[in-house]
Amino acid sequence: MTVARDGASAAATIHQAAERLRASVGQVVVGAEQAVDLVLVALLAGGHVLLEDVPGTGKTLMARSFAASIGGSFRRIQFTPDLMPTDVLGLNYYSQGTGKFEFRPGPIEANVVLADEINRATPRTQSALLEAMEERQVTVDGETRPLPTPFVVLATQNPIELEGTFPLPEAQLDRFLVRLKVGYPTEENEVAILRRFEGRSPLSSVQPVVSGADLVALGEALPSIHVEDDVAEYAVAIVRATRSHGAFELGASPRASLALFRAARARAAIEGRDYVRPDDVKTLAQPVLAHRLLLSSNTRLRGRTAEDVLDEILRDVPVPVADPA
Repeated sequence: MTVARDGASAAATIHQAAERLRASVGQVVVGAEQAVDLVLVALLAGGHVLLEDVPGTGKTLMARSFAASIGGSFRRIQFTPDLMPTDVLGLNYYSQGTGKFEFRPGPIEANVVLADEINRATPRTQSALLEAMEERQVTVDGETRPLPTPFVVLATQNPIELEGTFPLPEAQLDRFLVRLKVGYPTEENEVAILRRFEGRSPLSSVQPVVSGADLVALGEALPSIHVEDDVAEYAVAIVRATRSHGAFELGASPRASLALFRAARARAAIEGRDYVRPDDVKTLAQPVLAHRLLLSSNTRLRGRTAEDVLDEILRDVPVPVADPA
C-alpha cells in the first residue's frame, strides 16, 4: 500500500483501515470498544500494550483477533518463574545431523506476541524483552537478528494475585505505549458473548482485512497528521507537571512525551482527522502516562493512585481552546 503523505489523504486512508480492523476484531471481541481502539492506536504508533486485568476478560482473544485481522503470525508465551531468556529469544544448539550449531528461533519472532502474566517471570527473563520491544531485534550469543514487521507485544498481568510475582521495573514499563484494562462486560454484552460462542468460535472465521505491510505503511504516514504548537505544548505541560508534582517520586520521562505525541496523532488519524485536538492528548494521557509514574510512599499510604493524581493534573493544566480550521 502506498499512503499519500498529505494529511487529509493519509487520515482518510488510516480511518478506513481502522474501521475494517474494528469490524474484524468486533466479530470476536464483544463490548470492549475502548480497549480495541487503544490497541489500534498502539499498532499504528508502533508501540506495545500492557493489559492489566483479571483472568477471563478476553485479553488472549483480543490479541489473537488482531493477529488474524492483519494476517500476521501469533505466539503466546506463558511467563512462569522458571522461564529462561532462551525460552523467549531462541538459542543456538548443536545439530548432530549437520555437525554445526544452528539457531532455533524463540516465540518472540512473531508479529503479535502475547506475553501472558509477564510479572510471573524473573527480572532476568523480563529484561530479555527489553531489546526486542525497543529495538525490534534480538541478540543471542552476540548475533543480532531483526524481528518481523509489524511487531507488537501485548503483555498481560493480573493486578490482584501478587504472590509469586516480580513487579515490572520502571525501565520495562516505560517501553509500553499504553496500559489498559478490558474490564468486565455489561450484562447485555455478557449475554451476547454466550450467544456468540455457543457454537464454533468466531475467531476461526476472521480473515485479514489489513496486511502487516500496509499497517507499517499507515504508521509511517502519521507524521503528516498536523499538530499545532499549542497542542504539542499542552502535551509537554502535562508530562512536565508529573515531574514537579509532590505525589510522584518519579515523573514521566521525555520518552513519555514522545509516546503521548505519537499516540495522539494515531488517535486523530483513526478518527479520520488530519490534525490533533487537545482532546486527543487529554483522552490518552491516562493510558499513556499512568504506568510510567512512581508514586511516593506517602501518596500510596493515602490510597491514591497514579490515575487519581493525573486527573488532578489534567484539571489544572490549561487546555488550548482553538482547533485548526
